[in-house]
Amino acid sequence: MGLGGLETMLMNYYRHMPRDRIQFDFLVHREFNADYDKEILSLGGKIYHFQRLIPWSRRYRRQLTAFLGSHPEYRIIHVHQDCFSAVALECAKQCRIPVRIAHSHISSQDKNWKYPLKCYYKNKIPSAATDFFACSQKAGEWMFEGHSFSVLPNAIDAARFTYRPEASKAIRRKLHIDIRACVIGHVGRFHPQKNHGFLIDIFYEFLKHHPESILLLVGDGSGRAAIRRKINRLGISSHVCFTGSRGDVPDLLQAMDVFVFPSHYEGLGISIVEAQAAGLPCLISDTIPAECIVTKHLVVRYDLKKTPDAWAEKITSLLHLPRKDRTDEIRQAGYDLAQAAEKLETFYAEAKRRNRSWLF
Repeated sequence: MGLGGLETMLMNYYRHMPRDRIQFDFLVHREFNADYDKEILSLGGKIYHFQRLIPWSRRYRRQLTAFLGSHPEYRIIHVHQDCFSAVALECAKQCRIPVRIAHSHISSQDKNWKYPLKCYYKNKIPSAATDFFACSQKAGEWMFEGHSFSVLPNAIDAARFTYRPEASKAIRRKLHIDIRACVIGHVGRFHPQKNHGFLIDIFYEFLKHHPESILLLVGDGSGRAAIRRKINRLGISSHVCFTGSRGDVPDLLQAMDVFVFPSHYEGLGISIVEAQAAGLPCLISDTIPAECIVTKHLVVRYDLKKTPDAWAEKITSLLHLPRKDRTDEIRQAGYDLAQAAEKLETFYAEAKRRNRSWLF
């Protein structure tokens, strides 16, 4: 439960649940403490630490089945492990847990060596799950092909992101960024999926025509060191600001002028919705579902096969767009957290009514 997009989405929903009736507990696959742990515990939640998931491990399945068997209070299991959700769902089915939710957060995968393995487990999900959720239509169609599913958006507290010019200046001062600089921003973990290497190439070209620019990179991950080395090789380290994982993303978005997101694939791309809520012009790859576009004339989907200098030119074309309050558009598109949390609460309540024999 670190500061990633999925984890933040779960916390957003958790905070909005009526905890006198619905409680989230978390089973995680890391031994160390993480960013949201203290808050989870303060809200009455429990955190169970398991070994790293190895889907073909019999030992892991025995451990999970024993855990679920010894905790009969859990009558809903809501799994967020994409294709590997099949493992937990099969164990839950064996333990006769009546509501077993598979939740898709991704719309495709890189065709690396893991792809056949993930497809194998993806095909096992329908026989183990009772309900299917997805963060977008495309994510649901990819993971649950041929089966009905409900779209539950990765909703946000839209009001927290509303553009505030005074906040933009304040956060730039904190980051030691000139208030006159052009700031290109990105929020995401350093992982091949996010395509940071190409983002650096884009910024390198952009910098040739906008020498006072800054690239603001929010996030952390195992690929960060390699990206830093590339930036040093290109000689542009003084123009790149690494913030690491941060809990103040709504404020950091205020400091940006254009949001650039050239991911290879996404289930939806909640960072793009947050950027729109902050009134930011967004340039995103055409591999990202169009469902993430929830504002008018603010987002451009661009061919990922285009050259870095073409992307840089497209960024320049977005600089003239004015920033304004987009809160109403976010809410009308169904991405406001209060509305979405009520939808999830209603589902849980109906699931409880369907299974009156449960002992809560």
